[in-house]
Amino acid sequence: MELTVILALAAVSFAAGLVDSIAGGGGLLIVPSFLIAGVTPQFALGTTKFVSSSGTGIAVMNFIRKKKVAFHIASFGIIFALIGGFIGSRAALSLSQETLGRVIIFLLPVAALITLYPKKNAKRKEKILKSDLYLKVPLICSTIGFYDGFFGPGTGSFLAISFYAIIGLGLIEATANAKVINLATNLGALVSFVIAGKVIYLLAIPLALFNMAGNYIGSHLAITKGEGIIKTFLMVVLAILMVTLVWRYFI
Repeated sequence: MELTVILALAAVSFAAGLVDSIAGGGGLLIVPSFLIAGVTPQFALGTTKFVSSSGTGIAVMNFIRKKKVAFHIASFGIIFALIGGFIGSRAALSLSQETLGRVIIFLLPVAALITLYPKKNAKRKEKILKSDLYLKVPLICSTIGFYDGFFGPGTGSFLAISFYAIIGLGLIEATANAKVINLATNLGALVSFVIAGKVIYLLAIPLALFNMAGNYIGSHLAITKGEGIIKTFLMVVLAILMVTLVWRYFI
């Protein structure tokens, strides 16, 4: 891989960390960029899990410091997210690389629509009901955990929207708890990809540093300034990446 390609991937990793910590959907940038660079789908997913897990960990620490995480929700959902992530990654590894590449292309628009779904400000729910904690949280985390292990992009947005719309958390709290669960799903999926030998460490380690920097900055912006500009940027980049991937796998 040429140095210019690696530098481009580093820039994308930073941008993905910034986007992911604010609006979710950072994987929508990283996964396609790996595919465009010539990395096969399974190695692209495995390496992405390493990079995103590192970056998400930084964002989680920032949200915890700002006391935006509801630990009774996040801790209860983690086990279900881990199980779902592991099962989803095993399902992804069972597919051929060509099939998986085409599945990614078809899932991108769906993930993008959820990522760009408009979220309005709302007050934080005063009290989480038992039905929310013991029924809705496990269902949300296991389902989205499976999706994250199988594909990944947009997982943070799916979780944030679910916690906001279904559980009733405020937007910032929903995003913070989503990051904690997202970290768990990333780690669950990463274990599976590491066992299968699908992580390119010489590429993953330096890119993880750039992703961590993006998450560090983005998580601060998420608390103070919001996500409007990031979503606009994400929409433009997604359009370009989508055209490139269709050209690569279908033309």
